[in-house]
Amino acid sequence: MRFPQYRPRRLRANATIRSMVREAALDPVDLIYPLFVKPGKGVRDEIPSMPGQFQLSVDQLPAEIDELRGLGVPAVILFGLPSSKDAVGSEAYDPDGIVQRAIRAIKTHDPGFYVITDVCMCEYTDHGHCGILDDSGYVLNDVTLEMLAKEAVSHAEAGVDMVAPSDMMDGRVGAIREALDSEGYADVPIMAYSAKYASGYYGPFRDAADSAPAFGDRSQYQMDPANAEEGLRETALDIEEGADIVMVKPALAYMDVIRRVKDEFGYPTAAYNVSGEYAMVKAAAERGWIDEKRIVLETLTALRRAGADLILTYHAKDAARWLAADSGKA
Repeated sequence: MRFPQYRPRRLRANATIRSMVREAALDPVDLIYPLFVKPGKGVRDEIPSMPGQFQLSVDQLPAEIDELRGLGVPAVILFGLPSSKDAVGSEAYDPDGIVQRAIRAIKTHDPGFYVITDVCMCEYTDHGHCGILDDSGYVLNDVTLEMLAKEAVSHAEAGVDMVAPSDMMDGRVGAIREALDSEGYADVPIMAYSAKYASGYYGPFRDAADSAPAFGDRSQYQMDPANAEEGLRETALDIEEGADIVMVKPALAYMDVIRRVKDEFGYPTAAYNVSGEYAMVKAAAERGWIDEKRIVLETLTALRRAGADLILTYHAKDAARWLAADSGKA
């Protein structure tokens, strides 16, 4: 029997050669860890739908940062649970708001650790939508831009390294870029949630951030899951308005969009491995149905293969530990 000259199995014979020809590499430096911050002291409340994830008070953050630095995970993204909510989400841009205090606490403890903040209104409004409503319950785009710009500037004033608008209002990247520049924060980059879909994968996050909408859903401003071309148009607009990094959210069901965004624009591209993706893995692993380590590392590597340079993931700590153990660095 004649075989072709190229026999792929020659390069699969053992772990050494497999690692030498591996196309997509995963490293802790690729990972960003989400943190949920709430008022109080000594608070570490586990999120029932996200085992191993917690709502933390500000005084708990230094220990988290030390752990992440030790694991080689270089950055966090902060989400705030305010002490009170109102129709205009005023704590979002309060200089003494929960996220602003969290930024200052991290930067005081470890000035070099990289802090990103989610810029949105849904955690702070009493109606749970991502902007300011009119009398009919419709989110007003341009009024919301003013609030988002104020929120981003307040984060910059507190010492944030990067802001990440997730609201999906038209023009928000440009409005935030203009506000940051005019207030002397031209060096603060923007990671835009560029292709953010109205997804069913967000359920556990809404428990974690107490951000479920009081009525309706977010389909009037987040994207239809059926649309890939629209994701490219949204990304192009964000780049034109000044985004430094673009993001696709969720990740697992949208790897085709990640690949197309990376191929089309060549921009630094992030993927958000969201709460529902995390919770499904945890639930199956707890029942013994899957090998959690294998599934997590396979998924995160697949996101890198699809074109993601950065991955926001609740698996960051475990993934970093497993990678270290596999490399003999643990």
